[in-house]
Amino acid sequence: MFTRFSSSAKRALRAAEQASRNHNHYYVGVEHLLFALLEEHDPGVESRLSELHADRNFLALEVRRALGTGEDRLWDGILITPRVRRVVRIAEEGTAPEAEIEPLALLDAIRTEGSGIAAELLRRSTETSPAKHR
Repeated sequence: MFTRFSSSAKRALRAAEQASRNHNHYYVGVEHLLFALLEEHDPGVESRLSELHADRNFLALEVRRALGTGEDRLWDGILITPRVRRVVRIAEEGTAPEAEIEPLALLDAIRTEGSGIAAELLRRSTETSPAKHR
């Protein structure tokens, strides 16, 4: 499923999996992926957030709040949610067949998929951006 990922996109996926573990979750959801994309500071992602006038501080805080903490138990494995699979499929479809999927494609796919907490937080972060209040 992730064979076309660039090294930076694979790093973001590993960071999403670690975020899942750190929050005591047994799954990697789109919110974990968005959290990882914010934490990795990929230049493409940073540029897109800037273009959108997204309030990065608001976004980071709200993603952390949305993740909360899960049950305090150990899990044998981490599941990939259907929505993450949909986001990956959208990123694949939006990337040329010979090209690797980059973190920016994942961020754009979260926005395109449009449902769930991560997409809503991205929308809200552009609405609350300090640039919007000038």
